[in-house]
Amino acid sequence: MPFATLKGSGAHAPKAKDLRYLQLWDLYGGLLTDHQREICEMYYGFDLSLTEIAEEKGVSKQSVSEVLKKSRELLDGFEEKLRLNEQNQAYSLEVSYMMTNVTRAIEAFKTAHPEFTAEMDEIEKKVAVGEEIDLDGEETFAADRKESK
Repeated sequence: MPFATLKGSGAHAPKAKDLRYLQLWDLYGGLLTDHQREICEMYYGFDLSLTEIAEEKGVSKQSVSEVLKKSRELLDGFEEKLRLNEQNQAYSLEVSYMMTNVTRAIEAFKTAHPEFTAEMDEIEKKVAVGEEIDLDGEETFAADRKESK
């Protein structure tokens, strides 16, 4: 289960470094051993302390710390070799930039052609949720199109 969907028991927001490992976990967590995945999930996903994890697992706090350190090293190594997180971040930035440009273009069109404001608002809503706009009048979701190929 991706960490982003888990609710932790701790009272603080994840640190930037932890967020990086959450992203790496989503991509490479399946490459860790079951034990490493479980410890990482308890620490990052459920925001348990080293002491809480050690008590739950019946091991020393030092052992938990070592497993986390080794897991971080492995996750960093996978990213160094595969660069999937780096590519995902670049892709997300590119999509964000394109969406900003689309939104600006729609606003500029509405200003120049106020008679089409309602239609452009509908297009803007569909773009925001990823719904494809077919010029032939048939509306489909982009995910549906990908599945049919």
